[in-house]
Amino acid sequence: MNRRHIMLGAAGAMAAPALLRAVPAQAQPAAPAEPIAQAPGFFRFRVGAHTVTMLHDGSRAIPLAGFVRNAPIEAVQAVLAESFLPTDTLRIPFTLTCLETARGLTLFDTGNGPQAAGAPVGLLMQNMRAAGLDPARVTTVVISHFHGDHISGLLNAEGGPAFPNAEIVVPAAEWGWWTDPANEARSPQGQRGTFANTARRFGPYQGKIRQIAAGAEVVPGVTAIAAHGHTPGHTAYRIADGSDQMIFVADLTNRPELLARRPDFHIGFDFDPEAAEASRRRLFDQVATDRIRISGYHFPFPATGYVAKEGQGYRYVPADWAAAS
Repeated sequence: MNRRHIMLGAAGAMAAPALLRAVPAQAQPAAPAEPIAQAPGFFRFRVGAHTVTMLHDGSRAIPLAGFVRNAPIEAVQAVLAESFLPTDTLRIPFTLTCLETARGLTLFDTGNGPQAAGAPVGLLMQNMRAAGLDPARVTTVVISHFHGDHISGLLNAEGGPAFPNAEIVVPAAEWGWWTDPANEARSPQGQRGTFANTARRFGPYQGKIRQIAAGAEVVPGVTAIAAHGHTPGHTAYRIADGSDQMIFVADLTNRPELLARRPDFHIGFDFDPEAAEASRRRLFDQVATDRIRISGYHFPFPATGYVAKEGQGYRYVPADWAAAS
């Protein structure tokens, strides 16, 4: 180091305090008046020669208290904290799986349906448009179960069919339960509204509803998998083309950061929590062992990845976006 460098360094050191004093304290930024607009919520990948598009329907925050029924809230908060998630509320995403083949579009579930402007959910139609998918091209709507956030999107804002050219495929066990009024008194209090909502949402599709049993082929390459417990007929679906496959696990878990890691947690949305846990473990054991890609309705967007066995539970591994093709 020469004398010139020493002098410059000394001068800089002497000037630094003055510069620091000259910079005024920065004011805290004002809270934004409106939510920040995000990019369209769709994401594509391939299963064999078929294209799968994940379509975001939005998200909603719910109180954490009471969400898990068989564990203290402190235990739930500890699991959430490990995944860097808030510990006071739980934000639940809604993302649909759409399969495109030469035969047309097959949509799995239908989202929350039309909402008031500015609502945090009900974004399916705008994201379908952004992805270049016309609801009139949907040839089959496959329903996993009849909770409102899965079937309310069957109708448009005018109360007519949102998918006018589609056949509606439903699990026979699910249809049998929610269309029989005698079952209402035997259902959890919080789910009894599903009976009236089922009649309303499926009403315009009379004559276009097909019931299927577990193990049945829904359309070529799509097979039903019984995953009962979340509801009486809750069903997952295997999508395959040649040796390539994935499974839409629907509501096998809610947020996987919580319920995959702790499959023993029982949540208030489950009709039969013990059966839901058994289904969760059985199907997750299979996809973890066979390294099968999955998509989940309440997974963080783009809601597709893998699960790995970890201790007494499972770890959700989001799919590599760079690997999509």
